[in-house]
Amino acid sequence: MVLQIMRLQLILFWAVVAAMTKPTWAQAKLGCQDKCGSVSIPYPFGMTDNCYYNEGFLITCNETFNPPKPFLQESNIDIINISINGQLHVMQYVAYDCYDQFGRREHQTKPWISFENLKVSSTENKFIAIGCDTYATIRGYQNDKSYESGCMSICSSIDYISNGSCSGIGCCQISIPEGLHSIDVAVNSYYNHTKVWNFSPCSYAFVMEEDKFNFSSANLSDLRNVTELPMVIDWAIGNVTCEVAKTSSEYACMKNSMCYNVQNGAGYGCRCLEGYKGNAYLPHGCQGTHQLSYKSGIYIYKKTHTQIYNL
Repeated sequence: MVLQIMRLQLILFWAVVAAMTKPTWAQAKLGCQDKCGSVSIPYPFGMTDNCYYNEGFLITCNETFNPPKPFLQESNIDIINISINGQLHVMQYVAYDCYDQFGRREHQTKPWISFENLKVSSTENKFIAIGCDTYATIRGYQNDKSYESGCMSICSSIDYISNGSCSGIGCCQISIPEGLHSIDVAVNSYYNHTKVWNFSPCSYAFVMEEDKFNFSSANLSDLRNVTELPMVIDWAIGNVTCEVAKTSSEYACMKNSMCYNVQNGAGYGCRCLEGYKGNAYLPHGCQGTHQLSYKSGIYIYKKTHTQIYNL
């Protein structure tokens, strides 16, 4: 029930943002389906042949869900928002390590996520572990190079825990490096939670969008009802710089746009020139603001609140 409520809140949040901004420029390629359920699918992403830039941008729309849900390529990576500014908002599984009052393990998971040309956002996400008998690790891969880090949280009483503060007592967090295209998350305990079982029966670990996270002592018990949490992935075109891409017939930046080299890994992105708005990956996708009439003659952006996950 907790997971369903949280997912509904997240879907409603993105629906409100989409409705308020009404971004006519974040459209699909001409003649292509532009939505899967409530999620907009802007080019270079697409769901059918000739509707995406290349196979790395294929979105599978699973219509067995109500409403239908988009997934990255043919994976189980559940997409909740696509930004033409180079980010995917997805749902990623939580790692668990749970015990009964006698120290017998009841449940353990070790989720992983991997993709070819995408990167886990190092600026938008944190690696977070929750529990009072907890040590967690994250292992990542940058091409053929590996990386491993983690954090620990030990506390003997729930009275020591400060809500809203992930400072090492009941909750710890670390930054992750740039360029990770694959991550494995694992979590364990030192004493099988036997010393803290009455208020902390489990350990949890996950990579999560930092702005959506707000720690609470209630997480020590009720987080076991949540299987997925939001994470941000960075995407880019190809694996070459703008200078190289501009000499190619497959250069993705269209009229009235500029190219920029991405910071997280290799590749480049496109954005409209100053004074233009739109989808820089589509022909005539970048339009002058005088062309974006909507009632008052110009689109007005309103800042909305961000859904905070009180875990």
